[in-house]
This record gives sequence, structure tokens and C-alpha cells, in this order.
Amino acid sequence: MVNELFNRNAEWHKANKYYLIAALSKIRTALGETGGSREDYLTELSSHNAFKMLCHIFDLSDFECNILLLCVGMEVYADWGFLCANAGGNHPKQPYPTFSLAMAVFPNPDWQALMPTSPLRKWQLICLGDSSVLNLTPLGIDERILHYLMGFPHLDERLQGVVELISGESCNHVASHWQLAKQLATTWQQTAGEARLPILQLCGDEVASKRAIASTACQLLNLNLHLMSAAVITSLNSREIKDLLRLWSRESYLTDSVLLLDCDEIDTSDPAKEGAIARLIEHIYTPLMITSRERRRSLQRPLITIEVHKPSASEQRTIWQNFLGETATNLNGHIETLVSHFSLNTSAIATVCTETIGKLKGEETLSELLWDTCRSQARPRLDELAQAIEVGATWDDLVLPELQRQVLHDVAAHVRQRAKVYEQWGFGNKGGRGLGISALFAGASGTGKTMAAEVIAAELRLDLYRIDLSSVVSKYIGETEKNLRRVFDAAEAGGAILLFDEADALFGKRSEVKDSHDRHANIEVSYLLQRMEAYRGLAILTTNLKGSLDQAFLRRIRFIVQFPFPDFNQRMEIWQRIFPSLTPTQGLDPSLLARLNVSGGNIRNIALNAAFLAADAGEPVEMKHILQAAKSEYAKLERPLTDTEVKGWI
Repeated sequence: MVNELFNRNAEWHKANKYYLIAALSKIRTALGETGGSREDYLTELSSHNAFKMLCHIFDLSDFECNILLLCVGMEVYADWGFLCANAGGNHPKQPYPTFSLAMAVFPNPDWQALMPTSPLRKWQLICLGDSSVLNLTPLGIDERILHYLMGFPHLDERLQGVVELISGESCNHVASHWQLAKQLATTWQQTAGEARLPILQLCGDEVASKRAIASTACQLLNLNLHLMSAAVITSLNSREIKDLLRLWSRESYLTDSVLLLDCDEIDTSDPAKEGAIARLIEHIYTPLMITSRERRRSLQRPLITIEVHKPSASEQRTIWQNFLGETATNLNGHIETLVSHFSLNTSAIATVCTETIGKLKGEETLSELLWDTCRSQARPRLDELAQAIEVGATWDDLVLPELQRQVLHDVAAHVRQRAKVYEQWGFGNKGGRGLGISALFAGASGTGKTMAAEVIAAELRLDLYRIDLSSVVSKYIGETEKNLRRVFDAAEAGGAILLFDEADALFGKRSEVKDSHDRHANIEVSYLLQRMEAYRGLAILTTNLKGSLDQAFLRRIRFIVQFPFPDFNQRMEIWQRIFPSLTPTQGLDPSLLARLNVSGGNIRNIALNAAFLAADAGEPVEMKHILQAAKSEYAKLERPLTDTEVKGWI
């Protein structure tokens, strides 16, 4: 690991220091100082010192090594400039190292050492000062290289904020991820003799897991791992990318480091950003790993891609037990319930356990706290993609015929018992297809479809999210599928209930293929069907027009609930329940109110409007307030309020 060289004990640092002193003593002799060199001591010291290592890494010739030492001396000894000025008849106004001085005092001078392609200049081991004559240009040692030779390495300050060392991350808790790490390490071991190692690409939404796998693979190879955000690259021009690559490559060679390029949050639809990233990938020669959500293509370099998924259900159970320790035995199988509803990686489970144990006090049980904390873990990602619906409705608020109510109870039962049926009873062993729980709520606007979704979410203590179709559907080919995938992947972690409101807008009848647009629309529908069948949670579709949906689509929906327009008795029941217990009312007759031929949603609007009118008048809600509110609602519906409906109200 980073330079095991520099993790050695004080004895090594002492020997490294003495070697450098002895090597500089030899340069003093070459510069004309009497007193003898320490060449005998040089041969006695171990070759495993910083200077020897650096010369080996960059394949420096003896002449180039001497030039490097000549520059080191300027930083170490106060009289070094005097020696340089007087050596070989050099001009007194040049008290510093130059190529001319090196050519005069060192054996086997080589003009190639002056060229930009030489290791000294290519890797910026030395710095050139200002001069119109290359041979007389002042030479200095790069600060990063100086500290390296002294035995105290540090990240080049020009890379600070650009790359960061990843340390301590491991995938030891997950067997499948451990196998992926070994696969990556083996791939590089088998191709070690090639000029450039193949690029290793880790794809998927598991950001933390991908980094842990990359880190573990590097540990197996005794390499260090540094992370660089691709966002850094996208803001640079070609010249700046080239300079950054040279700087990083030098760092990689010095510290046995691998670069992990983080492309997880990059907008792949931006050609300029993609072009900048592609330039870096094609021109980097040091070991490179890439993390991204989508697969990237490389036209010129071999690129090996591995898909990284969340830990399996059994692995998640093991992780929960490891983090909870003895506490897990007191949960009476609740871990099984957590795993069946929430798909979390190692870091997320660790966070949940730490946060929950810190909150544990009062009346809430550990199982309840674990459940709620798991829900909160998934919210940040899903909040960016869908609208969270506050769940407040209960079964008492839902007025439906008994048949429809029973189907809704069945939906909740399927979600609640899926772990037992799929895993313990073996139905899940027949493949993941068809295991998703989906429901279609069909009916006119205001008949209670969204409220039913709220009731189920409250019953199961799960989050409910409405999918905004306008943000999902894209006119660009392939983008709709990407957006849908992001929604489903984000929802998987928290077991959220997805509500596709007015789903017929997206999932209508698949059209006859007449052009590429029709073909693309059909692909979108097929992709949605595939994801719904594999989704671990509950997906609810609502539609006002059931007939507009494709029959092939309907066959793959597990539950279909037709929400009827409420009849007189159902409307009367809704009116009996519509006002909260705290609302003051006077003289309300549900049998008269039920004559209003409107849906439950409209009834709620009328009741709410009447409450505001009564509050403003300083009176309890009376029939006159409801009459006024009903007139407004009917005007909105562009329907006449008939005398039959309001006869006998006032």
C-alpha cells in the first residue's frame, strides 16, 4: 500500500536520510569540493530507499539521476549555489544548477536529458526557470518530488480537491460483492503484462457498494485507490485535461495508485461533457476504474463492465444481524420483514442501525423505529423523482361497495405477506418474473382512487409517491425508459408504493407500428410492463378510462378495482363522515345532501368550501352554506344545479 516504503520504521527513515546525504556528497565532489565522496557508504545502504525507487519508477539514466541530485542539493545546502557558480569555470552570476553545468561536471552527458520527452521533463521531476537559452535555464526540483525523496510523501497540492484517497471501505460483509472484487483483481493480474491494463467499469445505482468493491479489489492487489469526480473533467479544455493526466500519472506511479473516475452523477446526454470524459479515458495510461449508472462505451480501449446490484436478501439478513448483534434476537423475526420490504446496501443498513439505536427511548419499540428509519433512508432519492403524498386517510374514510373493499384488503395482504409466500413457501424460487404486486384503480374522477392508495399506504406504514408523467415521458428515444428505471430503482430501496396517476396517458393501447415513433412508444410500454413485474413493492395505476388501456397490459395486472360512481346510499354515508368531529355543524340532513349527484371528491370540495363560508360568517356549517358551496362546485363542473337536488334544503 502507499508506498510501503514510507510506512517503514524510524530506522528506514534514518537510512534513507543517510543515503541521500551520501549521494549528495558524491555530487559535491563532482562540483569540485575536496574532502572525498561517500561512495563506499552508498553501496552499503539498502537499495530500498526513496531515491533509488524514484529512479527505477521513471527509468532515469545515471546522468539524469545526477541532474536530479544536483537540484536536490539546492534545497538542502545553503552553499550549493556557490558550488554551482564555481564548478567547471561556471559564471558567478549563475549560482544554480543548469543543463550546461551538468554536461560539464557529470560523466556520460546525454543531450536527450534536456528534451521535453525525457523523464525529467515529461514527469516534471524538475522545474525550468526563465531563460532564453535552454542550456543555461535555472533548474529546480519539483516540491512534490523533494518531499518524496525526503521520505515524507503527500498528495501534490495541484491535485488537492481534485482527487481524494479512498481508505477503509470494504465489501467484507457481502459475499457477492467480495466475489466481484476478486474478479476485478484477477482480471488485472491476468493482463499485467500488457502496455495498458483494461479499464474496469462498475455499473448500477449502488454507489457505495461500487466504491467498496473497487477499494477491496485494490487492497487485494496491494494498490491504493483515489477518487476523482467526472465533473472536474467536464469543466476542462483539452490542454488542461492533458496537464491533469500527466500530474495524476506521476502520482499514480509514485504511490502505486488506481484512479476511480466517478461518473454516477454525470448527464450522459450532454455531448461536451461526454467528450471530455472520453478524452481522459482514451489517453490515460495508469490503472483506471469507472463507476457509472449506465454502461459507457470505449471505441479504442478494452473496457470490462460489471453490473453491481444490492446485496441479496440472505446477505441483507446477515448484514442486519451483524450490525444489530445480540439485539437482533429480540426482534422476533422482524428482520425478515425489513428485508422483504426494504432493499438496502451495507452502508445504508449500518446507518439505520446506528440512527435507530441512538433514538431508542420512550414508548416506541426497536422494530417500529427500525421500520421508520428504513423508510427515511430511501426518501431523498425518490423525492427528486416523484411527489410524496401525505397519508392520512383510513378505512373508515373510504366509502365503497364491499366487493371493492375486499379487493383492497387483498392488495394489502399480498404486500404484507410477500416474504412468507415468496421466500419461505418457495414461490420466489421460480424466477423474479411476475412477483411484482400491481393494481389498477379505474373509475371516474373523485370516486376515491387516490384515497384508496393512501389507505393502503397507511395500513402498511409505507411511503406513497405519485409519479409525475410529464417528468417521466420524454420525446427523446430511450430517455423515458431511463427515467422509469430511475423511479423504480429509487423506490426499491424503501419499498415505496408508486402511484401512476391517470396512467392511460402513458400506458395506453399499443399502436400499430407505422413509423419509428410508434415503435418507440411500444418499447416504452413493454419496458414498463417488465419493471412492474419485477418490482418488489406495490405499483398502483389509476385511470378514468379503463377501456383505453391495452388488454395485454391489463392481463399482467394482478388486481383490478373498478371504483363505481357513488349511489344515493353511498353519497349519504360520505356526507355523514365528511366533516371532522371538531367542525361545528347545525341542521345538516345527509339524506337531503345525498341528492347532489356528484362523486366523493366533489362532496369533499363542497364540504370544505362550506366550512370556509361558515367560518367567515362566524356560524356553524348549515345547509345554506352547503347550498352556496354546491353552486360554486356545479359551476366549476359546468353543470346546472337542479331544483330536485336542493328541494327542501332551506
